[in-house]
Amino acid sequence: MLGADAIARCLLEEQVKVIFGYPGVAICPFFNSMLAVDIDRVLVRTEQNAAHMASGYARISGKVGVCVATSGPGATNLITGIATAYADSIPLICITGQVNSEQLGSDVFQEADITGAVESFVKYSYLVKDADDIPRIFKEAFHIASTGRKGPVLIDVPIDIQNAPVGKFYYPEDVNLRTYKPTVKGHVVQIKKVIKAIEKAKRPIICAGGGVHLSDAAEELREFAHRCGIPVVSTLMGLGVMPTDDPLYFGMVGNNGKSYANRAMNESDLTIMIGARVADRAISQPDLVMDNTVLVHIDVDPAEIGKNVGPHIPLVGDIKNILEDMEKYETDCSCGEWIDTLNEYKRNEPERKAPRKEYVDPAKFIAMLSDKLDDDAIYVADVGQNQMWSCGYHKVKNGRFLTSGGMGTMGYSIPAAIGARAAAPDRQIVAVCGDGSFQMSMMELATMQQHKLPVKIIIFHNGYLGLVREYQYNTYKANYSVVDLSGSPDFGKLSAAYDIPFFRLENMDNASEVLDEFLGIKDPALMEIMIDPLDVVK
Repeated sequence: MLGADAIARCLLEEQVKVIFGYPGVAICPFFNSMLAVDIDRVLVRTEQNAAHMASGYARISGKVGVCVATSGPGATNLITGIATAYADSIPLICITGQVNSEQLGSDVFQEADITGAVESFVKYSYLVKDADDIPRIFKEAFHIASTGRKGPVLIDVPIDIQNAPVGKFYYPEDVNLRTYKPTVKGHVVQIKKVIKAIEKAKRPIICAGGGVHLSDAAEELREFAHRCGIPVVSTLMGLGVMPTDDPLYFGMVGNNGKSYANRAMNESDLTIMIGARVADRAISQPDLVMDNTVLVHIDVDPAEIGKNVGPHIPLVGDIKNILEDMEKYETDCSCGEWIDTLNEYKRNEPERKAPRKEYVDPAKFIAMLSDKLDDDAIYVADVGQNQMWSCGYHKVKNGRFLTSGGMGTMGYSIPAAIGARAAAPDRQIVAVCGDGSFQMSMMELATMQQHKLPVKIIIFHNGYLGLVREYQYNTYKANYSVVDLSGSPDFGKLSAAYDIPFFRLENMDNASEVLDEFLGIKDPALMEIMIDPLDVVK
């Protein structure tokens, strides 16, 4: 057995079903060994998207995603995808090829210090120096990536180590790292303090973040909220924790959230942050918001608790375990009057100003799309105006809403949707992007076709980098700089070049009929919708 064979065997031991990558000489031994194992291999068209696909796969499967690249530019191209996963705490194993061990530090062809380069964006990284260490390293890497606060782990493997013989392959049954002991069980004393705080509260609110999804605790949170009668808001990454039409759900908080959700946070006397960072996109001035409320912060990462604002009751542990422990306590906060107040705020939310009728109204289009999607559909939003409209008007039923939240990486939606489709081949997948973000990953249309992944892609076409244009309009009095997307391709011809069915919607007149036909196709399909170039998010 060679080192490359051992890597393939490790992936089998971890029950990996699919990897996303791009080969090169320095990783060819590994790809050669993969021919002998029953693991699907998806060829991406640029390495960054391998990490995004692995991210989409991980977020839907609940397993660790695996991406692979060669040395030098192959590895460095992964960095943005790795940073994107790190910002959203997505568990990845990133395998990179490397030049011969004896040549490290010599600036030879396609050498890059990738372990040093990703230091800020990984939970941990390994440079493999001995083929016999491969089983231990992979066991540790999968453990680190998938426990505690999840995240990416990079394993850099020189080509000579891939070609070196392994003395004896033994895959460890467990991991015991002296310096890595993530807390799983919540402290019972702190849990009791939370219960007492709930019983005293008159205006409690739960703010659910992406950590709820990562802990696979959405169902437990819904049960907890309904059992206690506590209203819920969410961060961007927490969208989908509660169905949009749940009577206890009051929308997304933050600068681009619902005004009634932000009022709920501002006026609460007990704020329970669950799996959410108290960060700028959700709470721009945390010290002011938390002045008149008791703050409970529940998170698996102790470093997040108290980082931006000090909680009155910190509670470290896995969210699913903590919510299960809380079920043991009878709790009723009797806050019907508070819920009535929030419903009144919700009813009085001002309607968005409609754009010109000769264009598609993004808000109405997304709401219509949501109604037509399957109950468990997966909606992947890109970054920009399309993301903000999606957050505000997509109705999550019992499916998932995916996007790049922490890093805000354009070009995320299409590869992440491909990864999600690989994880859930029987579910409906829709990727929504702008004409700017689409052109950052449109090469993956080839990947969709090659691997028969019927993702539906919707492009909001306004001819601008819309959110930056909107910012320049407000901040620099419409002095636009480098936001004009003139020169973009004809998306219909591009779609035809990939033999993908194409639809174009000019306005809302026949939107329902076109959407029905678009969603009814079993193969990949692309829809371009024309929106007002000067339309704004709010």
